[in-house]
Amino acid sequence: MTDSFAINKANWDERAPLHAASPDYNFADFIEDPAYLSGVLRFDRPRLGDVTGLRAVHLQCHIGTDTVSLSRLGASVTGLDFSGASLAEARRLASAAGASVEFHEANVYDAVEVLGAGRFDLVYTGIGALCWLPSIARWASVVAGLLRPGGRLFIRESHPMLGTLDDADPAVPRHPYFEHDEPMVFDEPGTYVEVDSELTHTVKHEWAHSLGEIITALLDNGLTLTGFTEHDSVPWNALPGQMVHDEAADEWRLKDTPSRLAASYTLQAVKGG
Repeated sequence: MTDSFAINKANWDERAPLHAASPDYNFADFIEDPAYLSGVLRFDRPRLGDVTGLRAVHLQCHIGTDTVSLSRLGASVTGLDFSGASLAEARRLASAAGASVEFHEANVYDAVEVLGAGRFDLVYTGIGALCWLPSIARWASVVAGLLRPGGRLFIRESHPMLGTLDDADPAVPRHPYFEHDEPMVFDEPGTYVEVDSELTHTVKHEWAHSLGEIITALLDNGLTLTGFTEHDSVPWNALPGQMVHDEAADEWRLKDTPSRLAASYTLQAVKGG
């Protein structure tokens, strides 16, 4: 497992400066407009509600666009990621955007040890995070450990149904839907946004987690599900050639009958007292 995390860290360390320079992450908009929010936060803002004054932690925060957005909505935010290169870009963005955010470099499984137990009113996880973790039960125990009694988990994530599909032939599920011991190994020179160069650390290890496994893990760790919405769209072109961009929502959905694919979901849960 250590090797998988090391392999993925090398991949994300290389992605980070490319993502920060990419127009898809909109660093310039964050710096120029003090009210600008990431597309992911704009999409879910009605469900997120008022976070003013909440102690929030953004797990697997990458280069900090959602983290800075939470800060702009009034939360006191801590970001955590295992990629030092990602956090360097996140700190640069926060400084340039005038956002007060505390960042920590650590594996998400070590978050309670690093940040402290029961400290947070809100645990936030953005899209594209859970597939990098081998055990969803262990992740759920971290979420429960970070939250105070009555604290809330908020997650927007790509749908496990989408994760089963292959770019080359999205009509046929080819990847696992349920959690598996051994990682899926991919070797891809590119990334999911527009960048100027290809990667050299191209190998990545990923795991699937079913909706049932995710929800059961949260329930087993003392959280109560309070909201669950499935969406026909995602914030990136997940199936090139099969999707169209909705500019108003800044989301991608199937161009042919989008209602046949659950592409992402928003889940909320509260820790019991």
